[in-house]
Amino acid sequence: MYNISTFNKIAAEGLNLFGKEKYNLLSESLEDIDGIVTRSFSFHDVDLPDSLLAVARAGAGVNNIPVNDFAEKGIVVFNTPGANANAVKELTLLSLLLSSRKVAEGIEWNKSLDKNVAKQVEKGKSQFKGPEIKGKKLGVIGLGAIGVLVANMGVKMEMEVIGYDPYISVDNALGLSWDIEYAKSLEYLLENADYISIHIPLMEETKHFIDKKEIQKMKSTARIINMARGGLINEDALIKALKEDKVAKYVTDFPNDKLLNVKNVVCLPHLGASTYESEENCAVMAVKQLKDYLEDGKITNSVNYPECHLDRKKGTERLTAFNKNVPHMISSLSSVLAKNDINIIEMVNKSKGDFAYNVIDFEGKITNKIIQEIKNIDGIIKVRLI
Repeated sequence: MYNISTFNKIAAEGLNLFGKEKYNLLSESLEDIDGIVTRSFSFHDVDLPDSLLAVARAGAGVNNIPVNDFAEKGIVVFNTPGANANAVKELTLLSLLLSSRKVAEGIEWNKSLDKNVAKQVEKGKSQFKGPEIKGKKLGVIGLGAIGVLVANMGVKMEMEVIGYDPYISVDNALGLSWDIEYAKSLEYLLENADYISIHIPLMEETKHFIDKKEIQKMKSTARIINMARGGLINEDALIKALKEDKVAKYVTDFPNDKLLNVKNVVCLPHLGASTYESEENCAVMAVKQLKDYLEDGKITNSVNYPECHLDRKKGTERLTAFNKNVPHMISSLSSVLAKNDINIIEMVNKSKGDFAYNVIDFEGKITNKIIQEIKNIDGIIKVRLI
């Protein structure tokens, strides 16, 4: 029986996948739990039980989870890339229009009218005039699951689309419309785009990805859309550029005290994944990945451990081991098993950065003594018998 703790409201479509014969669902518990399903709850500075095996984040961003610290403890962190992609794509379309047509400003102005409204509207509507997006150049930074959808949407909206992503995957490249121009440099995109939409993760390497230098390369009429993460843009440099009319507009899904009342900034209340469909998709994906790992040791969409799948042969037992990514680990594991007359049927070892993961199907009986021998190997983090 696996104990699963949920933090935040998780869609029932996902939680219903936990069969009652194998899973016991708890609410915001940290006692004797095997897995966690969460959305935005912060696990920084939270004491975790030794029993915890994995955390599944129903969403793409994992800023609320200390992923490297969890990796050090052999706790797998999953996310759900692409599950909310359509929701973010649709909000990006809305943001493109909001950046052009001064709709938000017009609505606020309307609220200030009290008499002869129709007459005042006709007289004052010209102050909210803006350009159409048709025929304009849309620059998409980051061509992951969301970026590809946004780029293809731009083509359908009859925009000229420029995409930039030096790390684009083969699958995502194949999903791009042939009409999209692929930029070999960020500089080219920034210099040519009328609209710039950002779809990259926030990491130490991407903090202030758009800074003073990048802003200076943009057209003074450029409109920036940020549905990814607030920290990707140096807001001080951006606000200065907006005040000096070196950037036309900024639409973001990440409001804060600094941005809220700045002219030509439209702040949305973090609505990117706030659709019923998105929440269901994320919950289902998170739960399936957590179940696959707990029941079979499979890792899919982990942010701190490598992708690892091994079909299980009938009649075999399974051992999994996490270790620091150091030399001779496979031979050390094999030696302990061979010494104890354990026959390895099939084995896979995958690494990601500083960490590695092993799945071993075997014949024989692994005792607690053998498990302890494996744990004593220098560099081993966690061992589990499934």
